[in-house]
Amino acid sequence: MAPRILLARHGQTQWSLSGRHTGRTDVPLLEEGRRGAKLLGERLHRPPLDGLPAAEVRTSPLARARETCELAGFGERADAWDALLEWDYGAYEGMTPAEIQAVRPGWLIWRDGVPEGESLAEVTARADEVVAWARSADRDVLVFAHGQILRSIGARWLGLPLDFAARIRLNPTSLSVLGWAYGEPAIESWNDQGHLAQ
Repeated sequence: MAPRILLARHGQTQWSLSGRHTGRTDVPLLEEGRRGAKLLGERLHRPPLDGLPAAEVRTSPLARARETCELAGFGERADAWDALLEWDYGAYEGMTPAEIQAVRPGWLIWRDGVPEGESLAEVTARADEVVAWARSADRDVLVFAHGQILRSIGARWLGLPLDFAARIRLNPTSLSVLGWAYGEPAIESWNDQGHLAQ
């Protein structure tokens, strides 16, 4: 079996709701985020996934990802991993895109990076580490993490530069699956929030 990686973005927080860049700040889930995490868990435990009994599970150590993982029913199986931390936004932590544009017109994180934070090369290296781990054995993996790092993993799974991630939106409590098509890395599904419609 060719390994797949299932990407679960954490539930809604006050900062994700307001569009504030949330890197290493430990912002808690909103009630909406907790509800979404439980619905995501129900989906992951129903056919055809059936709880992914053979999958390895890892989570970002930040509370919003860990709690999503726990509420989804995978907390006891998950190992915390720093490679899944969100982008360190440095001086832009907590700012909205509009606030950043006011001081740096035309800014795009995927091209310009952030001052006093993580470089594009550092984020690429972390995403590559996750991709290499996911492909290291014949089993699926499930990760709980954050929007920008999961988008970065998506780009690097496909063998594309980090800036491709600007073109693949990812909402809170979404589920995405990266797999294979004709022997090449492929997106099986992306930004799927069907479980939230219940």
